[in-house]
Amino acid sequence: MARSNPRVQSPNLAQIARVSTADQSCERQLRDLVGFAERGGYEVVEVFRETASGMKANRSARGEVMKLAQARHIDAVLVTELSRWGRSTQDLLDTPNRLSGWRVSVVAMSGMTFEVDTPHGRMMATMLAGIAQFERDMLSERVRSGLAAARARGRTLGRQAGDRPKSDRLAPKVLALVAEGRSYRWIARDLGLSKNTVAAIVGRARVDAASVEEAA
Repeated sequence: MARSNPRVQSPNLAQIARVSTADQSCERQLRDLVGFAERGGYEVVEVFRETASGMKANRSARGEVMKLAQARHIDAVLVTELSRWGRSTQDLLDTPNRLSGWRVSVVAMSGMTFEVDTPHGRMMATMLAGIAQFERDMLSERVRSGLAAARARGRTLGRQAGDRPKSDRLAPKVLALVAEGRSYRWIARDLGLSKNTVAAIVGRARVDAASVEEAA
């Protein structure tokens, strides 16, 4: 009697397509992702599309994918290329590390699969960590060089004393509202200032008024 082979469950995955600006479309990415999943025999659980910069950390669609991964509803995340998942090197290092804890991998149609718990994935993670550190070092060096060049030109760096363009501009309106009996909290909320800034404006006005009276 022939034995029936147990059915092998297809891997579950979430697809995510991302574009950076509203005048771009996710449609081509989605078509490519659907075709790739069909050819690979994947079971697509959710499909996400997103318009957001790859540099943003608080991308809502990717956050939903991470929730599915944490709940163990998916085995992999499918993207057309790794830059669709995250553009910064540190981000591409951090998120697969989190996903690997839930045994979820990031699969790019380019043929790259990022699984931190495999030898290949660990090698990639080590390389990305080195690149991320190199990027931080280079950024720090550029900042230091820029500051040194600015000082060499005699430029004074940082916020200058008394440099309060917004609060100085709104000071007459703040004082007028105080004279009407409005609370500092109400004025701050209405003018988009902090309560401390409102108090500082009133304090400076009182000091100026006292100076005028003394001079008289």
